[in-house]
Amino acid sequence: MLQAVEGVYRNGKVELLEVPAASEGMRVIVTFLNSSEELAVSVNKPDLSVDLASRGISPEQAENLRSRLQTFAEDWDSPEMDVYDDL
Repeated sequence: MLQAVEGVYRNGKVELLEVPAASEGMRVIVTFLNSSEELAVSVNKPDLSVDLASRGISPEQAENLRSRLQTFAEDWDSPEMDVYDDL
């Protein structure tokens, strides 16, 4: 299971800003961001809402598109695809 938890590095320690669903002794990978601006929204609660109506997309069309794109979600969310984020 992968879980992202936001935190802050201070005085040589990482302070978590929320309680993770983890077991004692579980291994972690810590990634340092260049600045706090890179994390404009919480990684666990991103605001990804889009006004579909203003783009001419009906709720039915959105649901159809969502269901067709779901087949690609596993590939998009894999760590190997992160290399494309900055392109």
